[in-house]
Amino acid sequence: MNSISPNLNIMIKASEKASKILIKDFGEIENLQVSKKGPKDFVTNSDLKVEKIIIDELKKAKPNYSIISEEKGTELNKDKDNTWIIDPIDGTINYLHGIPHFAISIALKSKSEIISGLIYDPIKDEMFYAEKNNGAFFNNSRMRVSKKINLEECLFVTGGKTNFEPNISYRKSGCAALDMAYVASGRYDGLFQKNLNIWDIAAGIVLVKEAGGIINEIDLSKHNNIKIISSSSNINEKFTKELSNF
Repeated sequence: MNSISPNLNIMIKASEKASKILIKDFGEIENLQVSKKGPKDFVTNSDLKVEKIIIDELKKAKPNYSIISEEKGTELNKDKDNTWIIDPIDGTINYLHGIPHFAISIALKSKSEIISGLIYDPIKDEMFYAEKNNGAFFNNSRMRVSKKINLEECLFVTGGKTNFEPNISYRKSGCAALDMAYVASGRYDGLFQKNLNIWDIAAGIVLVKEAGGIINEIDLSKHNNIKIISSSSNINEKFTKELSNF
């Protein structure tokens, strides 16, 4: 196994512990699909439970680090230079509807850059993680972005509303964190999306960069309305040109 830092080890342990609740609750959600009330309140509760487990685990190890989390918001602690960025369930709509495509996302921002990121899909038991200057990994194997050079052979991914129709093949998966992990691992060739939150993409930023990909400049002090365009260096110029009206 590759060498990982103590901080990444903490992130892995926190995500694995939280995933047990997520998997158990997902089984219940599938049953709730057919009930009159539906699973919405149950899912909100799941989100909060998973978030609490992750935060508790991270705080146990690093009590002074600050936190930005989807549900809890921003918590400034003694150490303002180091901040955990957490999305307990990215792909909540999928989760709500019993669709097994969602993930736990945890990143560590140090000063003004993301230095560690982890995206864990508990249903498929797929873990994507990376640290600055230490490469990107998928379940302990090194991963790299796609090597394709022709846009016609590529498959891209987006989310939310698209007001224009680019001349490329693309999908919408409903989980931005996994979209970025899939770009980093070469499953998708690129990603373009608007109106994202920092917790959706923080972990993915370091994953894509360490896997050899390119991402547009992102202001990490912004928490919302973030635009992202990402791909391998082979196609980035052509891809960006295709998205000139995006």
